Amino acid sequence: MIRSKINELLSLESSLDKALVKGWVRTRRDSKSFSFIELNDGSCLKNLQIIAADTIENYEQIKTLSTGSSISVIGRMLESPGKSQKWELHATSIDIIGLATEIYPLQKKRHTDEFLRTMAHLRPRTNKYGATFRIRSELSFAIHQFFREKGFRYVHTPIITGSDCEGAGELFHVTAFDLGDIPKNAGSIDFSMDFFGKEANLTVSGQLSAEMFALALGDVYTFGPTFRAENSNTRRHAAEFWMVEPEMAFCDLDENMNLAEDFIKSLTSHILNQCSEDMELFAQFVDKGLMSRLENTLSGEFIRISYEDAVAIINQSGHEFEYELSFGKALQAEHERFLTEKHFDKPVIVYNYPKEISPFYMRLNDNDRTVAGMDVLLPTIGEIIGGSQREERMDILISRMEELGLNKQDYWWYIDSRRFGSVPHSGFGLGFERMMMFLTGISNIRDVIPFPRTPKSIDF
Repeated sequence: MIRSKINELLSLESSLDKALVKGWVRTRRDSKSFSFIELNDGSCLKNLQIIAADTIENYEQIKTLSTGSSISVIGRMLESPGKSQKWELHATSIDIIGLATEIYPLQKKRHTDEFLRTMAHLRPRTNKYGATFRIRSELSFAIHQFFREKGFRYVHTPIITGSDCEGAGELFHVTAFDLGDIPKNAGSIDFSMDFFGKEANLTVSGQLSAEMFALALGDVYTFGPTFRAENSNTRRHAAEFWMVEPEMAFCDLDENMNLAEDFIKSLTSHILNQCSEDMELFAQFVDKGLMSRLENTLSGEFIRISYEDAVAIINQSGHEFEYELSFGKALQAEHERFLTEKHFDKPVIVYNYPKEISPFYMRLNDNDRTVAGMDVLLPTIGEIIGGSQREERMDILISRMEELGLNKQDYWWYIDSRRFGSVPHSGFGLGFERMMMFLTGISNIRDVIPFPRTPKSIDF
């Protein structure tokens, strides 16, 4: 007999004489001649109520079922007289698959997020985290669907790389050396003896590699894990996180900003339409202002202002900030949230950043003072997307590398792409977990990643 999932059974239009369902016991209570079992199989937020009569052959064993136990149930789907559910399954047989032999650690209906982080292997069984990771799955699908419908090609870029795309130096190093016997030359590590013959790292971005494919296939994107060895314990940072990075040939900064806005609106609309039940949980229990904020994101165009104008707005606001801001300094999270939540009450795209705080690959503007970079800022999150028109002119690219002290030999292939038929092109990176935080109202990045990797945390 083929197993049915609970979300399918709860959507029935009429009763069903025979159904097979398997799942985990959430609760069980007994009456004189019945046991009522709440069963969940992860397919949806709701549980299926199982009615187990004392006429079932192994009824005494059924009465020992505890939270967390897994069972297989065959029975009839009938309309429920209760108000909280339309259907219930009247069991004709119940097989115990796996007993929870010890006291299940998630007995309470609500636990703190801090406590649940210590049990990342069990927290997906709770309502909140089950909903979180169903939405994460659907969001991944929506990303691929968005780009497929626009004719983009999906590219798998390297996880192990010899380049530092961002130039920040916060890299996890990859080596095959015996750490107790590392070869050295003149007191320094001799990377020529290592597996790749040079220093290797986990990637912080797939951008540079994706650019190579954009200059061949036109419009491409990469979507995968990235890594940053930043010893940060803020709610927005993790050592391992996922990035969505499109790159587009023959695309300028304005077209880049258009795509970024369209992308965020498309993802938001998709999740609201496809995950309504799970989203109701977050709107009710996590963030009361969630739905109005998401609807505000979908209504009207994003605000677009230059970095220089953003600095002026912030400094003339009369608002007290922890960090002072002047031209040439990076916007802090408090500045980003002021623009989106207080001044404009809308998503904001800030563009034309000073070259001093920008990576080497961003296109230098004619004023020799700013670059064609842009950030998309969202309420409660701040920066969700960072991108730019890329520098396609080889002489200026090399000049920028020299200014920033980069070893051009490490980027010989990147320079080559400008040597052989370069074109104007643009791209951006969207932080996947930050998008999850925006859509759910969850305030800590650790709670939208299945197994978060943060400083001193790698147990699961």
